[in-house]
Amino acid sequence: MDIHRCRFVPYPPSAINAVAFSYSAISKSQKGAPVRLAIGRANGDIEIWNPLNGLWHQETILHGGKDRSIDGLVWVTEPDQVLQDGTKLVGKSRLFSIGYTSTVTEWDLEKRRPKKQASGMHGDIWCLAAQPFVTTTKHGGKTSNGVVQNGKKLVAGTMDGSLVLYSIDDDDLRFDKILVRSSSKKTKMVSIAFQNRNIVVVGCSDSAIRVYDMRNGNVLRKMTLGSDLAGGNKEIIVWSVKCLDGRDIVSGDSTGQVCIWDGKTYTQAQRLQAHKQDVLSLATSADGSTIISGGMDRRTVLYRKTSGAAARWSKVWHRRYHSHDVKTMASFEGNGISVIVSGGPDANPIVVPLREAGMENHRTLSQLPQTPPIQSASRSRLIVSWWEREVQVWRLRRPLQDLVDTSDGKSGVDKNWKMLAKILIKGEANITSATVSNDGSLLVVSTTSDIKAFHLKPRSETKKDELKISKVELQEDLCKQGAIQVQISPDGRWICAVQGGSKVSVLAVQHDPTSDSKPAIYPKAIRLQRIERKIQKHISLGGLGQYDRTITHIAFSPDSKMLAVADLAGFIDTWILGPLRPKLQNGINGTHDEDQSASESEDEEDHEEVAGGLRWARNPKGSLIPKLQASPTVLSFSNHIPTSATSEDESADDYILLAVTARPQVLVIHPSLGSLTPWSRRNPIARFPVQFRDTRDLVKGALWSGDRVWLYGTSFLFMFDLSQDLPEPAQPKSSTNGQLVKQGTKRKRGPDTGAGSKMEIGAAGPTKVLRQITDEAAEEISLDGPAPDPMDEDDVSQPADESESDDSDDEARAGDLALLRDAQDKTSDSESKRGLAFWHTYKYRPILGIVPLGDEQEEATINGNGAGDMVPHEKARETLEVALVERPLWDVDMPDRYLGEGEWEK
Repeated sequence: MDIHRCRFVPYPPSAINAVAFSYSAISKSQKGAPVRLAIGRANGDIEIWNPLNGLWHQETILHGGKDRSIDGLVWVTEPDQVLQDGTKLVGKSRLFSIGYTSTVTEWDLEKRRPKKQASGMHGDIWCLAAQPFVTTTKHGGKTSNGVVQNGKKLVAGTMDGSLVLYSIDDDDLRFDKILVRSSSKKTKMVSIAFQNRNIVVVGCSDSAIRVYDMRNGNVLRKMTLGSDLAGGNKEIIVWSVKCLDGRDIVSGDSTGQVCIWDGKTYTQAQRLQAHKQDVLSLATSADGSTIISGGMDRRTVLYRKTSGAAARWSKVWHRRYHSHDVKTMASFEGNGISVIVSGGPDANPIVVPLREAGMENHRTLSQLPQTPPIQSASRSRLIVSWWEREVQVWRLRRPLQDLVDTSDGKSGVDKNWKMLAKILIKGEANITSATVSNDGSLLVVSTTSDIKAFHLKPRSETKKDELKISKVELQEDLCKQGAIQVQISPDGRWICAVQGGSKVSVLAVQHDPTSDSKPAIYPKAIRLQRIERKIQKHISLGGLGQYDRTITHIAFSPDSKMLAVADLAGFIDTWILGPLRPKLQNGINGTHDEDQSASESEDEEDHEEVAGGLRWARNPKGSLIPKLQASPTVLSFSNHIPTSATSEDESADDYILLAVTARPQVLVIHPSLGSLTPWSRRNPIARFPVQFRDTRDLVKGALWSGDRVWLYGTSFLFMFDLSQDLPEPAQPKSSTNGQLVKQGTKRKRGPDTGAGSKMEIGAAGPTKVLRQITDEAAEEISLDGPAPDPMDEDDVSQPADESESDDSDDEARAGDLALLRDAQDKTSDSESKRGLAFWHTYKYRPILGIVPLGDEQEEATINGNGAGDMVPHEKARETLEVALVERPLWDVDMPDRYLGEGEWEK
């Protein structure tokens, strides 16, 4: 593989402003509850994560819009119900957000767009909380006054000092009333928490915490904090408040203090000074035995209560997991998981163990999206990247060995790439997906409210690096629906769009081969029908509803004659392009719209006109394709084109479809036969190398080179040769958790609680690796980010060296190639003849995406070429040329942060 290591493709990370779990804690009776983590960012996007027992899969992204920000998130989960037949209906979960405006938004997780919005005559909302439900009692679910309390309210605090109610009864969202108006205009409602269903605690900006009765709006108590420290502001801002299991109250304020308040008398019981600057966020354990605070000084502090008659809260330890403010945090306990997730301007979510704090390592999740926002037009060597509402088009020229003229003083690396165009998408919504044809002539961009197509053409033969961009017309009705996923087929004749979360449509593209004129897109879309799956009603009606049927991946076969899609539930649907039949077999499949009143003969005539007598039909063997055990992270066809894909013989030639899940699970499928390939049957996941099974980051993409498939994630690159079986597992050895891994059995991680692995005895500091700079020099790089000595109160985490740039890549390649050649020399003769069945590296990080380049496959030589690195392999094979895009955080401009005494920016 020839690798162009690229860092010129931008992807600005967005700060994390809010995190929220759909459940704060679940019991054994709620084992089937769909737990999700929502992360709100400053650009208006909301990421939905599935904890997956510590695997942490970013399932979807709800894209925001222009000048929008997510500054608060609240899940409302209804109580579970028991149906008449005894079936348990999991409570429905709904997600709400605020953005420092006067509007509350409810989100549709399936369609990935706002569902409802409501606002009232009040100021901007600064905090939001959901009124808790009353658990049904043995006495009929009634309170002391004999009234059943089943109303659902959202309570919002505003910058003008008002406390307002929003009703969410009957699956609706509407403004109800203003419960409280502050007498002072200087009072701002900054934070909010419920002590019980009727008592709400509000942290304000005037050095006070107010306790209100929700039933009448009366102030039960005003708890004052006094004045700020000498030299500080006169008023103290209470940035965060929490309640300990419905009893005592915890507050964090702008003086860096954490205060404990008695929940009965509303008097201050204790004051802890653990931060040097503002306490911005708080989290508590479900049983109220642990408090965690995060501050502007980048510290995460843990407190626990001492035992005995005179029990007092005390600080246990502090760490600096973040390189910037710890702005928000949330906790979750259940299903063997006990963690805290925090975030801030440094954009990386940090998972910290809660129950096993101090016994387990933390884990840093990637700020990069699971689905790479980057594609390539391999024939024209174009790279297309997008974020928010901007699309950039780059060209990567020929390999570096062709660029020998450096008389102008610039290196070959600097002359090898150029940005050709920047496209700003009109409208308010952010881009959900984009795709470009292999020849680089057609670009399709989708948002939740629109689909746009562009024709890219060089201005002239002499100005190939200057693009002329023109708009391609699409049907207006189709565009208004928007799309969450779009994909162009390899031959450029078809566009697949996923609309409404689970509806698949195909558009035909017409090209004039005799001219360079813009392509024409047939105005009517072909709606493809998915296989009806038998899903129990208690699953589809409760929890997250039809969210699991949301399609996340689209894949075309290399000859563009088969289309496959996969959803979060693990179902794969496939369609085959074939000749038009005299009569359609399916009701919706093959029609151009959802109107079933049109006759089939008229539809057939339209098909003749669109695709020259071709139609998309559901794969007859599609129902036999096995269901994936978890949500897919990769769905990809190999570049193999079969000669007899319709034969029922299992040994017949067929397409090769790769599916990788978050569990992890690697399946290689013959889709036309509806079965696994012989290689996949002989090589289950238990036989995969331990390096692959131990990798916690999920696979996010795949590339093919003959029988070889390259799988990559944020921090790794693996190669598997499907022409030979994986070697037998090694003898049992100790894993990272100190447990024995038995031969032929699935490895277990041990009793981890959802964050990092168990700390080893005597472990000091984070895990580190050596990065080769030259043949004689190397540097240590931390895999877990900054984590100073916990015993050093004033230790400062330093960022990575900012001088690390593309200029050092050539030297790094030289050292890497030397190591690879040494490894090659040590391989046996028999292994060299047949090639490596497995290879991996961790030297590239963090990887935004890898895309193929070049229109022809060239044979590799033993020394490779100047384009990049080469896998150690003595036999000349097909060479895959790719562009590997890295986005290290030290290349990103961060906002100013707090620096204490003796600290400075490097």
